[in-house]
Parts: sequence; C-alpha cells; structure tokens
Amino acid sequence: MPTVAIKTKGGGTAGELALSERVFAAARNLPLIHQAVRTELENQRLGTKAVLGRSDIDAGGAKPYRQKGTGRARQGSTVAPHYRHGGKALSFKPRELGMSLPKKMRRAAIRAALSAKLADGELVVVDDFPLNGTISTKTGAALLAEANGGAKKSLVILGSYDPVVIKSLRNIAGVTVRVAPTFSTRDVVDGGIVVLTRAAVEKIEGAWGEKAEAAEAAEAAQEVEAAAAEKKPRASRAKKAAAAADAVEEAPNA
Repeated sequence: MPTVAIKTKGGGTAGELALSERVFAAARNLPLIHQAVRTELENQRLGTKAVLGRSDIDAGGAKPYRQKGTGRARQGSTVAPHYRHGGKALSFKPRELGMSLPKKMRRAAIRAALSAKLADGELVVVDDFPLNGTISTKTGAALLAEANGGAKKSLVILGSYDPVVIKSLRNIAGVTVRVAPTFSTRDVVDGGIVVLTRAAVEKIEGAWGEKAEAAEAAEAAQEVEAAAAEKKPRASRAKKAAAAADAVEEAPNA
C-alpha cells in the first residue's frame, strides 16, 4: 500500500497517510492517458470554422470562353479554385469535433495519472491551508511554496469548496485550483506538482477507490440479474406459443 508524508505549515510533517492501491498504485498506462487528454482537448474545439467553396459562390454559371479555338486551356467556370475570387479547394465547413470516452476508461486514466505523479515524486499531501478565514494571496503563496518546494506549476485539489483558499491561490501564476473529484486527467498531467489536501484524498478514494469498485461490481451484477429476469418471461411466452401451435396441429388429427 503506498504511503505519503502529510506536510504541515512551516515545512514539517504530521505522520504518513496510507493511500488506496487502486487509485495511487495503478499501472502507468501512457496510451490511455494520452487518449483521455486528447479527448478533452478535442471537446474544447468549437468546429465553427467555415470557408467558401466553389459551390458557395453565386457566380461562374457560364463558361468564360468557348471550348476550342482560343489557344487557351479549356475552362468551365470562373469560380474554380485556381481563379481569383474562386472557391477554396477542400473548404472547411462547420462540423462536430467532439469525442467520447467510456466512464471506466476516464476513471482508469485519472488513476494512472495520479499514480504516475506519486511514483515520480510529484504528488504532495497537506493537512490543510490555514488561512484563518482571511483572503491573502501572499499567505497562500507562502503556504503553497512550503508544500510544493517552490515549483513553478502546481495543481491544488481541495476536498470541498472553500472560497477563502480558492481566492487566495487562484491569482498565483502557474497555479490551478480544483475541488475533488471534479478534475480531469489533463489537469493532473499538465498541473506540475499535485498538492492534495487530506480531505481531497478521502473524496478521491471514495469516488474511485476500492469502495467505488465494489459498488460498481454490485451495480453490474444487478444489471445482469435484471436482464436475466427480463429474458425469463420471454422464454416462457415462447414456450406457450410453441405449445399452442402444437395443440392446433394436433386438433385436426384428433
């Protein structure tokens, strides 16, 4: 079972925290992580780019000159791509660029990314950000520097929405703040040093840890049982229909 030291204010430690093997000791699946990040980036594209093609230009209905006898190359329209003011060849049109990724793959990618950060020594757990209810970017930056060792990029994941902590950290250059478990694989991969609060670790393990796995298995078993229950009446109806057909066939013989 992986463990990590809990950092406190002043650079000290408050013991070690045992982490979930399913979440923080997963295999380093780089193709899956790449697929999850690419899916998120593709879904951010609007796909609204448009260029006029030759069929979109209201001109060029007649031939510019006759087919033969001019000594020039034959032409059929003045809106062909090689003409000035002609249509664009292979023009772009608005299209849907979104991609989808199954829920199990998304969660597996996040687990793989978090595990890779822990294995590379880029995951830190803090007890909390003690700001005493006062919004202060200076104090927040000092606390974060003690936690991440002065790294230029950090992803801070909180256990719950705390406006004081969020407003104290969000204006620091290179710092991204998220609330567990609403963060993505791209946030982890591109976040630099990942700083988790103790409450965030509990939230993450509750959402994607062993308990969540057991709940998913129970849900899948219920779905299988429900599907089997639906098939049984159909089978009985089929048997009844077959028996009725046999009775009809036997009736004339009787």
